[in-house]
Amino acid sequence: MAERLQKLLAQHGLASRRKAEAWILAGRVTVNGVPAHLGQKVDLAHDQVAVDQRPLEPQQRPQSCYLLLNKPLGMVSTCADPEGRPTVLDALPSHLQTLGLHPVGRLDTYSTGALILTNDGDFTYRLTHPKHDIAKVYRVRLEGRVSSATLETWRRGLELDGRMTRPAGVLVMGTPTAQSTELEITLWEGRNRQIRRVAEVLGHRVLHLHRLAVGPVRLGKLKRGAYRSLSSVEIRALLAESEVQPTVPRPSLRSLVGTSPF
Repeated sequence: MAERLQKLLAQHGLASRRKAEAWILAGRVTVNGVPAHLGQKVDLAHDQVAVDQRPLEPQQRPQSCYLLLNKPLGMVSTCADPEGRPTVLDALPSHLQTLGLHPVGRLDTYSTGALILTNDGDFTYRLTHPKHDIAKVYRVRLEGRVSSATLETWRRGLELDGRMTRPAGVLVMGTPTAQSTELEITLWEGRNRQIRRVAEVLGHRVLHLHRLAVGPVRLGKLKRGAYRSLSSVEIRALLAESEVQPTVPRPSLRSLVGTSPF
């Protein structure tokens, strides 16, 4: 049965669909010895597909795997690092490192917490495409006492790289001090290092950033550096959330104020 080439590469755990598209555009993929093109349909029963001149065999397709990792500090959210830093794959046993797993989205090197890994490129595409709204929840400690005006600006959105951020859920956790303020932040978008950059624009430095949840999937009591398989219920719930149209339900201002004394 013929399938779109980028989807086929994703199903074999070689890359997400977007990365597979980039490989095709870069000329790294051939079909029957001829450079492939985007949208091309192939059937491995009749067509010879190769990536970097290495043939793709039908039997190479791995069993789909979906993991939740509590990412430790200092690991990069990639499959390989040219600087030799440890990657999130190093947190997994060797038998899982050969399945073509890759992170779904990213957490920066100095952030910790919930990170999903899979070898299902379609799943990755569904969860990371900008047209989908999957909430991500973070516990963040900022340097200094954050004013009520600053909190409200963050909630409503502000300009970053020439365009507005989406409204965010921002709850004050506990009692702020002159040294730091603890927040729980919910985002419905995933710009690069967004929380750190927004905090910097607002005049505060991030002291600690930990992701608690991706959509309905929460870390719970999963220990730092540990991983577990996603349940079938969690996988279905993530896919269902990715199908929701991008009209983010916004909490009321009253619910966002939380325990803030400001």
